[in-house]
Amino acid sequence: MIGRPVNLIIVSALFFATANAIAQQTSAPVETAARALIEEKTRGLPGEISIEISPLDPGNRLPPCPVPIAFLPSSARAWGAFSVGVRCESPAAWTIYLQARVKVVDGYFVAARPLSAGQILGSADLEHRRGDIAALPGDVLTDASLATGRPTRQALAQGTPLQARMLRTPEAVRQGSKVTVFSQGEAFRVSNTGRALNSAAPGETVRVRLPNNQVVTGTALHDGTIEINP
Repeated sequence: MIGRPVNLIIVSALFFATANAIAQQTSAPVETAARALIEEKTRGLPGEISIEISPLDPGNRLPPCPVPIAFLPSSARAWGAFSVGVRCESPAAWTIYLQARVKVVDGYFVAARPLSAGQILGSADLEHRRGDIAALPGDVLTDASLATGRPTRQALAQGTPLQARMLRTPEAVRQGSKVTVFSQGEAFRVSNTGRALNSAAPGETVRVRLPNNQVVTGTALHDGTIEINP
């Protein structure tokens, strides 16, 4: 009579231990959902893509989820190192985050030699390299045509990865040059000529003096014309 309660306690303990083991969320569905989302977000990126995802903690106490749903936090992008979330909506709601890393191996350009501030880049100033551009600044140049012919904003050491912000955009309009200005709407276009009062790159603001000495303000376009701001 004394042994029966002990046996019941042992059996109950084994039952609950087994139930807990069965109730634990397995890693594969969670990681599969996270990988599928990352593959979708990185589809179309240039270069060779590789994805690494940290495994789900095997000691987790999450109830099993039939359909794990992966998502990216609002501030995250599938590039470099980031967190990817996975949530369950039913039968029990939970949310976890896994660490992920996406490598994008592609070609990019660095300074082939020391460059001085204001130096106009030629092909000899550029060196092509290949590596993980996800580990580099987001505006690193992968196209040589975006660098050649442009002056540097600052002195650059040899081997520096070239970024768009390190280079000046070529001027579309030079101060004192004769320019065409225009304004247009749905059914009209009016143009005139004038003298630019300042230099500007495409997209920058230009002041223009017209033949009647009126000064107007517009936006420089790539072809050197000026669109009058409304």
